[in-house]
Amino acid sequence: QVYVVFSEELQCWCRALVESVRCQAGGCQLGCFLVDYARYCSVASENVQVLARAFAKIPYRAKKCRLHCTKPLTLHIDYCENTAKIGPAKRWDTAAIQHFRKLLQ
Repeated sequence: QVYVVFSEELQCWCRALVESVRCQAGGCQLGCFLVDYARYCSVASENVQVLARAFAKIPYRAKKCRLHCTKPLTLHIDYCENTAKIGPAKRWDTAAIQHFRKLLQ
């Protein structure tokens, strides 16, 4: 379900998909994907509102996608053996994401 969340970074209300919830002593933080900006952000639970039905019908400007048959790799460093090998990773490294964005621009 899509909600409306206030993004501190963008300083505006945005449509978002809630992907995770982390509750702490000070309140809950929601991990969100902003469907119109293709960004991930963390939002306090008090900054979440129900989306008005009229706005739910507007198509998203951003879509999650994956590169076909492309899997993330990372550099595994073994300090004991003084070696470094490239191997599979669960997520893309920040440097790889930045490099890919530069290629797209």
